[in-house]
Amino acid sequence: MASSYWESTQKKFWTFTKPQLALERRRLEETERNLVTMYPLPDRRHLSIYFYHQLSKMARPLGIRQQALATAQVYVRRFYVKVEIRRTNPALVLATALYLACKMEECPQHIRMVLAEARHCWVDTSFNDISKIGECEFTLISEMNSQLIIHHPYRSLTELQSQFQLTQEETSLAWSIINDHYLTDLPLLHAPHVIAITGMFLAVVLKPTQGGLQIHAAGLASALQALGNARGGAGQGTQNRVQKLVDWLAESTVDIEAVVECTQELISLYEIWDSYTEKTCKDQIAKFVKARGLDK
Repeated sequence: MASSYWESTQKKFWTFTKPQLALERRRLEETERNLVTMYPLPDRRHLSIYFYHQLSKMARPLGIRQQALATAQVYVRRFYVKVEIRRTNPALVLATALYLACKMEECPQHIRMVLAEARHCWVDTSFNDISKIGECEFTLISEMNSQLIIHHPYRSLTELQSQFQLTQEETSLAWSIINDHYLTDLPLLHAPHVIAITGMFLAVVLKPTQGGLQIHAAGLASALQALGNARGGAGQGTQNRVQKLVDWLAESTVDIEAVVECTQELISLYEIWDSYTEKTCKDQIAKFVKARGLDK
């Protein structure tokens, strides 16, 4: 996994630094200044949450597995680095990304089935021709320069979980955290193994609860403190399970700063999630889609 990632198009062409990614988006907004001003949108992370929920609604009846769903999320994020969202119909882009991701992840779905689920999710959209998905697929592939293979953190998690003797609950929590990272820019910023290690680390520090995934500020602050210990080479007073992982991080070649950055990004996501409302995202998107006739 590691060697294939380092040689991949994902690493060479689709992994940015934060300033590089910000510059790409700023350039895109500047070229579409009128549209950006005319149609304000919610926070990008709120849009990502909305997109994820819509993709999940389409994927669930079709039995599409998580990795294909994750690939679709990455395709959407890459596409919108290159194309201003207000020039597209997100419903069509999401349906097409899911259709393409299923083909790439070797769990293909019939185009008519994907179209049917898309129309079910977006009852107010009027695209009903499979040729629309075909045309959008060509555009997606073109904007991504046919670089469609995605390396995910799931394999790294599977390879490392036994080494750190994660319980089933901790593994499930780490998996959920990895799922959540697709709602952020992290897939465009860091290698899959860094994301997997972040997920494992947070799972051990936070502990699964009976209520499911309970990420909270105090727990994440504890995680950051433990990572600080790893950077400084000191871990006195840390719990044994956490200490083992901290010691391993300190001795490994893993970029601890990157793990810290991933943790902080997830903190930011969980904090902003509280203010997410589906209606706001739906209404803001519908405004520019209908006004510009993009739903035809």
